[in-house]
Amino acid sequence: MGKLRSLFLLAVGLLTAGLLRAQQPCPGYSVVVNTPEDELMLAINGAENPQEQIAALDKFSQEHADSKFLPCALEYYTSTYLKMKDYDKAIEYGEKDLAGNYQSLNLMLNLLRAYVASTKVSDAAFNVIMKVPEQVKTEVNPSRPTGASDADWEKLQQESAQTANDNRAYAVYAFFQLLPRVTDPTKRLANLDAFSKAFPDAETKYAAQINEGYFRAYQMANQLDKTLEYGEKAIAADPNNLPVYNVLAYSYAFAVRPPNLGKAEPYAKKVLDLAEAMKKPEGVSDEDFTKEKNNQLGMAHLTLGDVAFVKAGKTRKAAPAISEFKTAADLLAANPGLQAQAFFYLGNAYEFEYPARHRDAIDVLTKASDISSPWQGPAKELLAKVKKAAHE
Repeated sequence: MGKLRSLFLLAVGLLTAGLLRAQQPCPGYSVVVNTPEDELMLAINGAENPQEQIAALDKFSQEHADSKFLPCALEYYTSTYLKMKDYDKAIEYGEKDLAGNYQSLNLMLNLLRAYVASTKVSDAAFNVIMKVPEQVKTEVNPSRPTGASDADWEKLQQESAQTANDNRAYAVYAFFQLLPRVTDPTKRLANLDAFSKAFPDAETKYAAQINEGYFRAYQMANQLDKTLEYGEKAIAADPNNLPVYNVLAYSYAFAVRPPNLGKAEPYAKKVLDLAEAMKKPEGVSDEDFTKEKNNQLGMAHLTLGDVAFVKAGKTRKAAPAISEFKTAADLLAANPGLQAQAFFYLGNAYEFEYPARHRDAIDVLTKASDISSPWQGPAKELLAKVKKAAHE
């Protein structure tokens, strides 16, 4: 009975060996008994806390700086500092390891975890993400063990496939977490292009995120045509993407010439509908959630105000526009730039009415003039004209 049990355990070990190697650090490294490397591994495995592990790694690195095992030590530094939530150190040692042309799936994923948990971003992080698919193929590729049954072999393949999918999925998650931290639109676009090549199914499997990524990058680069193109693709992939709908609506009203009211109006109304269904994300305070919701609503009302104002050019009925601009100004208290725009357009609407409402226009244009924004100059200029017309 004991012999049978031993054979069974051996079979299980053979079946899972390939999979475990893909999850453990330092694949391909072997440790000889009674060597400094063996002493290091015993110290790491026997340590009672991460601090003791770091001390053992420090001792080994200082005494054996020329050891061929040093890349593995750097990988352990990375994972240990990650456990300690010292993300800067984890990133430092992980990048140092990669700079020495050492690659390991475990190292790559731990480095990405450190980046995601920190506030940092670098070209190195994106380089790692792009290499993950090929590294998965290299490490998560088990051979059929001798004597394995068809059922056991199939199970091992399924487990390996799941491990591969999980590893790729984390790289994808890391990409979309880190991309918004890139402030250079040119680099954002380059990263998106590289991601689409490294993950061939990205454009279909992650269409909503990819298209919004391009949309945001082109918006940062002030490329209006491309912004609109990818914004349309983003809402086609995700019809509930409220922020993209809002930017598109605003752009069609204020940036496109002539204005595309046929899209600006329904998109802004879509935002109002979606905003009613907004749910507070976990970890976000009530105050911050209310500010964001009001900002989205205010921006949509600003767009609808402009749509109504353009229509008033034919009807001379500015009341609908005035109502929308007033609502927008009230909601945009936390967004000075857009609030100043709402006040400025509201002042224009008051002046457009017949007879002109000079006193009301002066009040809101004064508010717009007091806000530091791109609308401050135009507001002061119009305010002076209104005061002159009102004999003030």
